[in-house]
Amino acid sequence: MPATEECPVPIDDSVFQRYHDSEWGMPVISDTQIFEKVCLEGFQAGLSWQTILHRREHFRNAFVGFDIAKVASFTEIDVENLLQNKNIIRNRRKISSAVNNANRALELQQEFGSLASFFWSYEPKPENRPIHISRDWLKANPTSTESVRLSKALKKRGWSFVGPTTMYALMQALGLVNDHVQSCPARIRVQRARQQLIRPAFQVDDPP
Repeated sequence: MPATEECPVPIDDSVFQRYHDSEWGMPVISDTQIFEKVCLEGFQAGLSWQTILHRREHFRNAFVGFDIAKVASFTEIDVENLLQNKNIIRNRRKISSAVNNANRALELQQEFGSLASFFWSYEPKPENRPIHISRDWLKANPTSTESVRLSKALKKRGWSFVGPTTMYALMQALGLVNDHVQSCPARIRVQRARQQLIRPAFQVDDPP
């Protein structure tokens, strides 16, 4: 692996660069932020993260800060209004999925106490992670055993747009894994934050 290898970030996109440097991979345990990332990863399906990232503030406005209870209360009229919002991705299935997943998130909070306790229970064990992360490894591993299990567990509970690839991207974004390449300066910051994180205690026992 080249000593100067960098994460695959568009060099001419300052918004993406800031997201990569300061946010991507940093541990997230806020239920609101976890729900936001689930929704945005769902909207990304078939598109680029760059497209979603540049519209993120519009998404936050449209989905009332991704307040789970408020999104869960959206009606069909709200969905129709969102379909007229040119600042977000106007896809009925994805918008309806966000509303559905908000309702499923409320159920998950009741079942496990918080979204954080559920999602973090799928953090891979150190022995299941590679010693070195390279761009070639990332390209060859769009899913993981844990993301497959997480996807199955969510689908069983009625969530949508939560396939294994989408869930691995979510795990990367939430900091369940540190997938900055080995020589990336952000990798050290993320690793330090992961080491200091007090993880939610609940453990989910879902069969693979």
